[in-house]
Amino acid sequence: MDEKHALWHHQPESEVIERLATHVKDGLSEAEVDERRSRFGENRISQQKPVPPWLRFLRQFHNPLIYILLVATAVTLLLAEYVDAGVIAAVVLANAIIGYVQESKAEAAINALREMLSSRATVIRAGRKLTLPAVELVPGDLVLLASGDRVPADLRLIKAQDLQVDESALTGESVAAEKQVAILAADAVLADRTNQVFAGTLVTYGQATGVVVATGDTTETGKIAHMITEATVIDTPLTQKISAFSKLLLWVILGLAAVTFLVGMVRGQDIVDTFMAAVALSVAAIPEGLPAVVTITLAIGVSKMASRNAIIRKLPAVETLGSTTVICSDKTGTLTENRMTVQQLLSGGATTEVKGNHDETGAALHREGQSVSVADDVALRELLLCGTLCNDSRLVEKNGHVQTEGDPTEGALLTSAAKAGFSHADTEQANPRLDTIPFESDRQYMATHHRLADGRPVIYLKGSMERVLARCQQQLLADGSLAPLDAKAVETVAHRFAAEGLRLLAFAAAYPEQGSENLAALRENSQDNLVFLGLQAMMDPPRVEAIESVAACQQSGIRVKMITGDHALTAEAIARQIGIKGKLGEDGRLLAYTGAQLSAMDEATLYRVADEASVFARVAPEQKLQLVNALQQRGHVVAMTGDGVNDAPALRQADIGVAMGITGTEVAKEAADMVLTDDNFASIRAAVEEGRGVYDNLIKFITWILPTNLGQGLVIMLAVLIGATLPVLPVQALWLNMTTAIFLGLMLAFEPKEAGIMARPPRDPGTAILSREIVSRILVISLFLLAGAFWLFQWALESGRSVEEARTLAVTLFVVVQSFYLINCRSLNLSAFQVPLFSNPLVPVGILLMLASQLLFIYSPTMNLLFQSAPILWQDWLLILGYGLVVFLLIEGEKSLWVRSRKVIIPAPASRR
Repeated sequence: MDEKHALWHHQPESEVIERLATHVKDGLSEAEVDERRSRFGENRISQQKPVPPWLRFLRQFHNPLIYILLVATAVTLLLAEYVDAGVIAAVVLANAIIGYVQESKAEAAINALREMLSSRATVIRAGRKLTLPAVELVPGDLVLLASGDRVPADLRLIKAQDLQVDESALTGESVAAEKQVAILAADAVLADRTNQVFAGTLVTYGQATGVVVATGDTTETGKIAHMITEATVIDTPLTQKISAFSKLLLWVILGLAAVTFLVGMVRGQDIVDTFMAAVALSVAAIPEGLPAVVTITLAIGVSKMASRNAIIRKLPAVETLGSTTVICSDKTGTLTENRMTVQQLLSGGATTEVKGNHDETGAALHREGQSVSVADDVALRELLLCGTLCNDSRLVEKNGHVQTEGDPTEGALLTSAAKAGFSHADTEQANPRLDTIPFESDRQYMATHHRLADGRPVIYLKGSMERVLARCQQQLLADGSLAPLDAKAVETVAHRFAAEGLRLLAFAAAYPEQGSENLAALRENSQDNLVFLGLQAMMDPPRVEAIESVAACQQSGIRVKMITGDHALTAEAIARQIGIKGKLGEDGRLLAYTGAQLSAMDEATLYRVADEASVFARVAPEQKLQLVNALQQRGHVVAMTGDGVNDAPALRQADIGVAMGITGTEVAKEAADMVLTDDNFASIRAAVEEGRGVYDNLIKFITWILPTNLGQGLVIMLAVLIGATLPVLPVQALWLNMTTAIFLGLMLAFEPKEAGIMARPPRDPGTAILSREIVSRILVISLFLLAGAFWLFQWALESGRSVEEARTLAVTLFVVVQSFYLINCRSLNLSAFQVPLFSNPLVPVGILLMLASQLLFIYSPTMNLLFQSAPILWQDWLLILGYGLVVFLLIEGEKSLWVRSRKVIIPAPASRR
């Protein structure tokens, strides 16, 4: 289908019928249907060949960290250490199972999309009206739509009667779209194509006939499914850094083992002993506990985030949040309340502010800072009464919140009246309705006829400002008198309201003097002497907590951008109220770019605009994807929020996709990494905070664990180089690595967040996982371990102690130094004396458990047999503990000097939580 055919909204109905070779009354013949089905296929989204479960499971082992563990498992099996091999293998298996369960996003998202398509459709074929499965539709079919129908394919409308369609899942527009059949501009974006309806959307009102212009994969929904599969899944910062770190570590370990083996051979040492030394070095240097602790730390983060209304679907997403530099947020429901609320009133020539949120009632009307009563202002009372009576919706209370049953705009009118003391039920009962002219798109108004409590008849009317003003000659004043209508003054106020992003409804009345006995004159369009009552201006207001959270994010160096399907003026006004920062235009307002403007940009301009601007309106699904990609190309770590089908490709492309749990479609949830259970931007801010805490704890653990492995490796390598006996055996290295990782290192995963964590700027995605200062600290501790363990081992041998005792001393020194160093690592900047010991009670518990385990290692005959250890003297303990304390104090001194040299500002430790 060529480009001209794709612009169905830009072609008149007659040309659409002609190009699709169908008939406006009879539709397609059965022969034509068969021919087109063979050419275009069924009306369903293609399903990619799924990855077999066994292959998906095997893919979980394709990771450098897992390679290291598999090597460790193989080595321990060769050493016949079956218990240790079983423990390491269990860690590998646990990682694989977790990854297998968490994976699956694209396939599940497309399955959810497939379910969106209508199961049945009403069509006209060969002049007969048929109801058939939607999968049988072909281009050119005539489809009949009615209220409640789900649109079965993309249609170009040829007839429409008051048709309204909920396209929120596809366009992001919260208000139902009014449809018509007139030709539109070629560059009309998806949300503005009012002469088309799209597969998967829902008819909420009216009837229509349309001709199928796209089916299956060629529908807008099908294109989104394709974009989901094509979206590049970006590795998280943690995944990238751990992967690179693990590869480096793998080659360093293998290189050191090879050097150790070669040196031993050159020195003429026994080949078996030399090989075992190389094996011992490999086992000692491999951080077996690293993958397990990384997984557990992330899982703890998942639990913490769940308590703060953020459900994580993919473990690495926990840490990604802490790296986020840009949050691209939808507007409706995330930054706003997703409930229309009247903000301003115009009556009797004066404006009145309506305060309070959707749930609040009572005195809330203010003019120039003073409370206003409807008892003192006839025009204001009539304006609110009109909004209450010319209304088909009602307010109900559910779960402690006031909700609208019916049209959201009418619900806002009822709420504004309730704030002034009007009860909808009581008002309707006192002023019964006699007749109605329902709203229709060609009239642009609704009118109702009532018998007032005093017996007088009245007609109330509400609708678009242009249509209502055209029917009015007078306006009602505050004292109840009538005056000539000053239309220009009304239009001036209306423009000011519109500039603030408010949507307007105008109100009028016909009293007995204007002829209010019935609606006949209005029906005949002959009544143009109505009394103008005023305007009610409304919007979906910003969430209070969103304003606070956006400010907190921006103070943290995280940029917030709004990407919405709403109009540019509304989007800019909301962004301004929320406090979103960005490039300003010549008029001092935030620059807001529309989808049409983005389409006209080249790649370089799009990348620049995506980075500079903060508000994007009326954007198509593919443009959301382009904006996310543009930001990633500029080096940002992007979090993207969304709730509709149209958001799914961008959610999948983003470094972390955030879906709405309440209003979000299943497609969006399946494509996302995280789901917000309260649809609140404040929960994103909370999740970012938790993510930063998780990353801090991972860095603390890596900083703590590497000296153990490096120190053991250096001890073994030095022994080979000088031809000495090995101070640590492979089985002892495994004991040391596994027990210290579990009882000591794992406790760092439970460290509370440090004070000022959200005052820091986001981490630069390009920086190394460990800073130069931390690497230096790791090397210093490793050298302390090397010097202490090797000296203690040699001293014991020279003192006539057995080799088993000497090795036990070396292993115990590692345990004690690592226990002291654990306290150092609770904060990489703060002094350990500034961190309350019991702010993480698991640290002292872990140290006690490690001490108990080491006592078993030393004094249990069974453990002596299994690990070739031996009892040591109490004097040995004093020597080892003293050495550990010295190392602890030296590291604290190094931290203090580093903080002073870098002039690091450290917030008060009391805020740790």
